[in-house]
Amino acid sequence: METKICFRLNGKDVKITTDPLRRLIDVLREDFDLKGVKEGCSEGECGACSVLFNNKMVTSCIIPIGAADGQEIMTIEGVSATEKGKIIIEAFADGGAVQCGYCIPGMVIAAYYLLSNNPDPTDDEIRLGISGNICRCTGYDLIVESIHLAAKRGGAIWKS
Repeated sequence: METKICFRLNGKDVKITTDPLRRLIDVLREDFDLKGVKEGCSEGECGACSVLFNNKMVTSCIIPIGAADGQEIMTIEGVSATEKGKIIIEAFADGGAVQCGYCIPGMVIAAYYLLSNNPDPTDDEIRLGISGNICRCTGYDLIVESIHLAAKRGGAIWKS
């Protein structure tokens, strides 16, 4: 049974008629062509499909699209268009935190969420903030250092 679902996606009001039990990741990738949302484990464990759902980080592979009705979703495409997102992405690139790039969208979402809630995190707070995201190439030290770099570069912007 298809249902009309209306939500805010990367700052724009959108609507779709679909099975409300379809996974959010599938709707984002297939219907809205947002390929930055990656599928890794399909079980909500790896973080590659992370998005912001009402300003909370969630894994889109385990959320049914029906739950998005009336809600706000931001993907890596939306985050990367913000000043905060650009700072994080540049810090990841400058800090050497990008290798294969598969985990990076989820890591950027995690860093954005963390820094928006804690503009000056410790190493332990960063490691906890990215703990739902798996990286198989870069390793976590360069990612942690890059998040510190983004925090420093962003300064007061994280408090706005």
